[in-house]
Amino acid sequence: MPKPRLKRILFYVVSIFLVVLLSLMVWFKYATKLEEPKIADKSALNLQRIQVSNEFYKCGDSWLKKSESGLWEMYVTGAPFERGVKMGILSKELIQIQETAFVNEIRNLVPSSFLLYFLKYFLQFYNRSIDRYIPREYLEEIYGVSSFASDSFSFIGMKYERILNYHAAHDIGHALQNMKMVGCTSFSAWGDKTENGDIIVGRNFDFFVGDEFAKNKIICFMKPQKGYKFAFVTWGGMIGVVSGMNEKGLTVTINAAKSQIPGAAKTPISILVREILQYAHNIREAIEIANKHQTFVSESILIGSSEDKKTAIVEIAPENGGATVHDIGAGVFEGNDSYIICSNHFQSDLLKDTKLNRETLTESSTKYRYDRVNELLKTSFPLNYRKTAEILRNKEGLGGKNIGLGNEKAINQLIAHHSVIFEPERKLFWVSTQPFQLGKYVCYDLNKIFGQYANLSVKQEIYEPSYTIEADTFLLSERWTKFLKFKEIKKNLKQNYYQLSDATEKEFIASNPEFFDTYSALGDYYGTKKNCDNAIKYYQIALTKEIPTLQESDAITAKIVKYKENKKDR
Repeated sequence: MPKPRLKRILFYVVSIFLVVLLSLMVWFKYATKLEEPKIADKSALNLQRIQVSNEFYKCGDSWLKKSESGLWEMYVTGAPFERGVKMGILSKELIQIQETAFVNEIRNLVPSSFLLYFLKYFLQFYNRSIDRYIPREYLEEIYGVSSFASDSFSFIGMKYERILNYHAAHDIGHALQNMKMVGCTSFSAWGDKTENGDIIVGRNFDFFVGDEFAKNKIICFMKPQKGYKFAFVTWGGMIGVVSGMNEKGLTVTINAAKSQIPGAAKTPISILVREILQYAHNIREAIEIANKHQTFVSESILIGSSEDKKTAIVEIAPENGGATVHDIGAGVFEGNDSYIICSNHFQSDLLKDTKLNRETLTESSTKYRYDRVNELLKTSFPLNYRKTAEILRNKEGLGGKNIGLGNEKAINQLIAHHSVIFEPERKLFWVSTQPFQLGKYVCYDLNKIFGQYANLSVKQEIYEPSYTIEADTFLLSERWTKFLKFKEIKKNLKQNYYQLSDATEKEFIASNPEFFDTYSALGDYYGTKKNCDNAIKYYQIALTKEIPTLQESDAITAKIVKYKENKKDR
């Protein structure tokens, strides 16, 4: 073939390739763009934040302050966009701190720059239609919040897109279960199972995105233009709800269930739960709200209802043989004996026998934690709020067995973002303080918050000191000190430059000797150092301990096989 002809063909091929590539880039940008909601009245953006005193700010009739407990407390009123603006302007520094912590933890989980670059565009495509599944009220609120987000993270996306997409982080975290972000435990009792016959709800929110992410919890008290007044535990930039209670004595908490990896994002669970908290006053209304949404992951929503004088679990599954949430609906499970336990598997007749649920029961830690809560409850009835805290803080396995600190099979995995206790009939709401659920629990009375504290003009404590649950004495123990050392050394073991001395190796083992991950981490360390004998030795010890999931056990076994083969090849 003559050279000029070859050049022409090559020119045409390259030109077509560039045109196709450019077309794909234009299409991708168009397809993944999340349009900002059009706000008719943006006058709220003219609101100013006034610093009344140290760590106490006001914006119109809304305010934010830091309690001596370490918790941030925020009171917000108004229409959707106005609420978002107030939340954004009051907590703009906290939003930046939270986003920094989140992005840094993602970088730790995904250290490769190429994979991070790919993940950015994958999530943009994955969440391309998420705004179609979120009520306009909440889009406007998110838009208001995003107006005060930092410009430092524009490499991830525009401010509105970022804040909106972060509301699906919980869902994506448990859909992609290798990320190990979630695995919560909750329970409730009422009637003859509590001291005063009223409902008590306890829950640990084990959503772990690093220690820094959990440091600046916000207790938000919201008086919306429409719906009921409510309180929820959140963080900077988050308007969705994972734990909360409204003025009608309805409580909501969420627990992840195993899902198939979905093809695209739909309604984030935290947004669905926010709508329930704002607009439902009994279990029936909560179910009606749940059934009108399309979610993209499975979830259990534990709902305590003063009106119904009981607690129920609303179970949502977007898939079952390809069916949508509308085909499946919300399965409802109610305890048969005035108490109920919720971990990470389904219990309703509608969903308990699905393939995914059977796999969850066999392969994960959910059944173990369920049984441990059941074991502790039966020795704690009649329940009160102090006994509830003791259960939420429990670090042992079945029968009180030492399974290592930080084990996913424990009720207290020492990773909780927050832990809460509700008494909805009395409108009392306890929230844990740092660290995890080991610090004191402080109690809020919603009647007072939306009454005498609504128009706070001077900085003062608004929690109820007579109901405070004191910090866990475990914080004073040698075992806690050793656990902190365990975390420090484990973090170092993951650094390529780190050289482990014999003394530090012994100290690491002694810091958490019954935890499988102590030995698994040592196996990983020696594997990267090409020391196959030590890697195999420690992996084999890990297999003798209580391992939370079949996936983790299989992974350790596979590594043993790998390093044995490596030894043969030498």
